[in-house]
Amino acid sequence: MAERQHVDFWFDPICPFAWATSRWIKEVEKVRDIDVTWNVMSLSMLNEGRDLPEDYRASMDSSWGPVRVIIKAAQEHGDEVKDSLYTAMGELFHYEKIEDRDEVVAKALEKVGLPAELAEAAHTDANDEALRASHEVGINKVGQDVGTPIVAVDGVAFFGPVITRVPTGEDAGKMFDAAAQLASFPYFFEMKRTRSESPVFD
Repeated sequence: MAERQHVDFWFDPICPFAWATSRWIKEVEKVRDIDVTWNVMSLSMLNEGRDLPEDYRASMDSSWGPVRVIIKAAQEHGDEVKDSLYTAMGELFHYEKIEDRDEVVAKALEKVGLPAELAEAAHTDANDEALRASHEVGINKVGQDVGTPIVAVDGVAFFGPVITRVPTGEDAGKMFDAAAQLASFPYFFEMKRTRSESPVFD
């Protein structure tokens, strides 16, 4: 019997590209023998000190909360809550189109049955050391000039894949097989083309 493959996935809940790729990985779980570990990274942390357009800087400044809350929830309730809390937040951000970070945090905590007071972590840097540690594990695997998501297959990590639709069934499996095959070549680093659309969630 073939060995199960291990996938590490680094996400920030606010990122629609990470969300699309994460939902693909969820589809892959249905058709391939993989074990997934969900890890937090932060676009706000990634963009610290960078010269950004004013509107994007405002978005980054307001986006610390969700990742801080996930880190705090995992510390108090176990790493397994990262998956369910990310899913709850992602659905609110990307399907229901709720932009208010605090509203998303509160509703997501309620949805997964976690204590409401965890929301307080959004507005303190008390857990940023743990957040930074999780973030840097992913970034150190791929370098600083990337964003979310970061996906590692059996320890080999890449930024992406960046997708704008979520394949299902065997299509999801075939895409994973291709990504895993490329990851098996130690001299393969990059494949890219200009993106012509943003993520679409039907």
